[in-house]
Formats: sequence, structure tokens, C-alpha cells
Amino acid sequence: MSLPTLVRGILLRIVQPILALSLLMLLPALSQAAPGAGDAPKEIRIGFQKSSVNLTLLKHRQALEQQLKGVKVSWFEFTAGPQMLEALSVGSIDFATTGEPPPIFAQSAGSNLVYVGAEPAKPGVSAILVKPESTIRTLADLKGKKIAFQKGSSAHYHVLRAVQQAGLQWTDITPVYLAPADARAAFERGSVDVWAIWDPYWAAIEQNTQVRVVATGKGLVNNLSHYLSSRSFADRYPKVIQLLFEELTRSDTFVQKNRDEAVAIIAASTGLDKPTIASFLERRPRSPVVYLTQNIIDEQQRVADNFYQKKLIPKVVNVRDAVWLPPAARQQ
Repeated sequence: MSLPTLVRGILLRIVQPILALSLLMLLPALSQAAPGAGDAPKEIRIGFQKSSVNLTLLKHRQALEQQLKGVKVSWFEFTAGPQMLEALSVGSIDFATTGEPPPIFAQSAGSNLVYVGAEPAKPGVSAILVKPESTIRTLADLKGKKIAFQKGSSAHYHVLRAVQQAGLQWTDITPVYLAPADARAAFERGSVDVWAIWDPYWAAIEQNTQVRVVATGKGLVNNLSHYLSSRSFADRYPKVIQLLFEELTRSDTFVQKNRDEAVAIIAASTGLDKPTIASFLERRPRSPVVYLTQNIIDEQQRVADNFYQKKLIPKVVNVRDAVWLPPAARQQ
């Protein structure tokens, strides 16, 4: 054996173990890096609605597209949370945001969705509305009245809590289940007495129609926003979920610091005028996105129990069964 060949053999025996050890030491750092090709799907399908401020800004900023090179990001707008979660349940979208009741109704119906995150309470962004000439002045005056709202939505729970606060029974009112646009039309033509709705639909009708607020959500409901996914998507792509939350929180910071620009962006996206969006954002508090805490889970369980006790959902719902946490949180 020549001397050069002998030297190369000795060097290889020394260097190879060192290289292997170095790679092992790098693995933990690599696992915490931004999602790469193997950590993200080929396509992410995101559901949003007109009230989804953080998602609307995220869509405009194209932060996901910039960070997830080669991943197609598709956006789908829905009229309300229940319709969005129907799409999530059948696998048409991967990620969505709604108020508190839609996932409860979906879980009660056997959906395999999971809660992955939440925004803070926003009790001031929903209202129970009547016309100025209405004789309804207090929540007790809702007795015997026709109330329009989207079934299984945050407005549904708002009405339930209003009825309870007034000392009434659910059977004391006549619920009229309508999507927001149809509910507004019914309200304006006088087919219903009351409309329970959230922003920006509330802000929109205020701009060109005389309405009177009987009660906002304050003192009645918390109006947390929940982020949801399928369990298979969340389990397979936890880094994508984390990235979504980071970018959604950056979107919220943008709204707080660049209000005029945010108003213009959201108005263009929703088709609503700037005064409507400005009014909506004025009522909306800071809304960073977090993983679910015990307090959030407990609050959601109270909402679920209330719906079940009034026989508005067919079975008991255990919210914790549908809570997803990132792998690091599960080890704590």
C-alpha cells in the first residue's frame, strides 16, 4: 500500500466519526428551523370570513407564500363559521377561524376537527339590533319576538345568553335561522323583529340604516375567536401551525400600528366601505394568536354545556377531546 493511500485511510477513520457526531448534534436545531419541503404540504387551503382581520391581512401580506417556497396557498371566503367548518369537516380546507359555537356544533355532529389556537375575547364586536321605532327596549322585551341569526354562530350564543339574562326560556322567542345577508334583508323588510349579528355586518348596517342596539356582547358573551384544523393536518405539520400563528400575530400588530392602511386593505378585500371597516376595527381589541390555555378550554366548555343543557345540540361535547397542542407543549 502506498503512503498516500495509507494516509487517506487513516484520515477517513478519524474524520467520519467526527462528521457523524456533528450531524447528530445539529438535528435538534434543524428540527426547530422554519418549515422546509418535508415539513409543509404541497398546498395549504385556508378558510376565512369578512370578520377574519388577521387572516385578511396575512393574505394581503403574502407572508406564507414568501416563507413556504413551493407551497401553494389557497384562500376561500365563507359567509360565516358554520359553513366554513362544514368545508373543514369534509376536507375541502385545512385551516379556519370561527367564533365559539361553530366548533361546538361541529364536534357534536361528529366532526374530526381540532382547536389549534385562539384570539382573545371581543365582547364588543357583536350586537342585538332593532329598528329605532321598535318597542323592544330591554332583553325582557325579546319575549314573543322573531329573532334572526345564523344558526350555530356566535350570534346564536349571544341570543341564548340574552334570553337567559332576561329570565326567559328559549321557547319564549322565535329563532329565525338565516345567514347574515338573508338576515339583514329580513330585518330591513320587517319580517323579523330583531337581528343578532357581529362585525363587520353590524358596522355595515350602521352606515346606511337607522338601528338601535339593545345589547352588545359585553356582560353576556366573550366572543373568542378560535383557529381550527383537521387533526391529521395539525399532527403532520405542526411547524406550519406555528408559522401561521407567528404571522397572524404580526398581522394583528400591523393593524394596531398602521390603522389607515389596514382599513384600506380590509375594505378592498371585503368589498365594504372604509367607514364600515374603521368602525369595526375601533371596536376590535388587540388580537394576537396563542395556543389554547386551560382558561380558554374551560370557557369553551361552559359554552358547550350551555348549548347542551338547552337541548340546542344533540349530545354532550367534551371540548378537551378536540384540543390540539404542539409536540413541545404535550411534554410539559
